[in-house]
Amino acid sequence: MVTFDGSTGARTIAITGASGSFGQALLRAWSRQSATGQAIRLLALTSGQRPLELRDAAGKAIPVEQAVWQIGQESALRPLLERVDVLVLNHGINQQQARSREATDLALEVNALSSWRLLELFAEVVRERPAAGRPRPEVWINTSEAEIQPALSPLYELSKRLLGNLVSLRALDLGGASGALRIRRLVLGPFRSALNPIGLMGADFVASQVLAQARLGCNLIIVTPNPLTYVLMPLNTLGRWLYFRALTRA
Repeated sequence: MVTFDGSTGARTIAITGASGSFGQALLRAWSRQSATGQAIRLLALTSGQRPLELRDAAGKAIPVEQAVWQIGQESALRPLLERVDVLVLNHGINQQQARSREATDLALEVNALSSWRLLELFAEVVRERPAAGRPRPEVWINTSEAEIQPALSPLYELSKRLLGNLVSLRALDLGGASGALRIRRLVLGPFRSALNPIGLMGADFVASQVLAQARLGCNLIIVTPNPLTYVLMPLNTLGRWLYFRALTRA
């Protein structure tokens, strides 16, 4: 049983926004990893009470543990995070055409600040628990292509760009070769979901590509039909890394 970083043993994968199209697609994709011999335990973190009912291609039910949480109550997830090996921060909202104070506050909280708080909380949990016998923990953060490209939704773009900058800043201390976490950034183009019903890609296709790039060892995972993103995103990420490293201290 070989994991993405070469370690052996079962891994617990927790995914926020698990009731959305991409969250469910990721759960199915991870389940297929389990079918190939890699021991996986799936934990779906959702804001809704409705039980998830996931099935594989053969129609067999996928075993998933489900936990309900709310934005602003990230600290309540600490007991669950203590047994998590890979935390996928995937929750978000898209309020197209909105620009009110209330909508702005909600977009920043859900799309940026909540993920930042969970990143810091997970890093704290990891530092406090014994590392012996466990694979290096990972955080996968879905910042989206809106980090650098128009998404026809200004609040979505603003909040995702804030999240991208926070990830670049905190990765200097939390990530890297010697950091407590391995941080992977997911930069995804338009896929079909409740947030974007006219997306060009299917969520299951995107999820399979994300896991394929993770198996190759990529920390910057890009899945999009837009070729410019493959050029601009690495340059943007490198530029922020150099800027933050030069002008800040641990």
